[in-house]
Amino acid sequence: MKNWGWNKVTTPTTHKYNRYLNKRMSLKTSFSIILITGLIIWSFIYTGFSIGDLMIGLPQIGVFFKQMIPPDWGYLDHITQPMLDTIRMAIVGTFLGSIVSIPIALLCASNIVQTKWIAIPSRFVLNIVRTIPDLLLAAVFVAIFGIGQIPGVLALFVLTICIIGKLLYESLETIDPGPMEAMTAVGANKVKWIAFGVVPQALSSFMSYVLFAFEINIRASAVLGLVGAGGIGLFYDQTLGLFQYKKTAMIILFTLIIVVIIDYVSSKVREKLA
Repeated sequence: MKNWGWNKVTTPTTHKYNRYLNKRMSLKTSFSIILITGLIIWSFIYTGFSIGDLMIGLPQIGVFFKQMIPPDWGYLDHITQPMLDTIRMAIVGTFLGSIVSIPIALLCASNIVQTKWIAIPSRFVLNIVRTIPDLLLAAVFVAIFGIGQIPGVLALFVLTICIIGKLLYESLETIDPGPMEAMTAVGANKVKWIAFGVVPQALSSFMSYVLFAFEINIRASAVLGLVGAGGIGLFYDQTLGLFQYKKTAMIILFTLIIVVIIDYVSSKVREKLA
């Protein structure tokens, strides 16, 4: 009897995908999908999110932007100094935070500090601090030190420690253990062990993380003034509160240009370090 049907050709590629397609979903995976789906639906319901309300509000966005055009170019002279203050806040916060993040990252790295009762609590504290939003930190420091640039610098200082500390200790745990083992074999102490076995491998990554943190701090410092932490954010708050939208547009445009320039230069430098 002749076989008039098509013969199914099986190749290694089709066999691999057939294996995935025929694989049955586990109970754990099914439960996870149901749980996540339920969580999303629950969140949509109790936040009151509505596509209809969104469509009604969209025309108001156009009205708002019409009030911002054209920007008040004469206001540029008034915000140049606050923008410089914002950049200086980011520089100081990044510099101090990057220095303090080094010993913190060393304490968190399990291959550097090979004592669990030091590394695990250090990571726990770092993760706890990382959960605090920068605006909340700035508000706390404003309550302590008053309105000005010091609360902004301190908030960026803590933010920098969290960013670089997290990235650096994860990078340290992936470095080649060979140089460190060689230093141990010749009887080097812990300081030399770190200076000659760890630092040369982690230096380029550390500099890249510092520049990355500086980019984030520039953007963060631009809004910290909303809670009284100095910089250009104070003028955001003032102009929005007085409905001076053309001045607000000038602040946004100026901030955008500064951030784009700094991000571009920083990304190019990080590419050279990579």
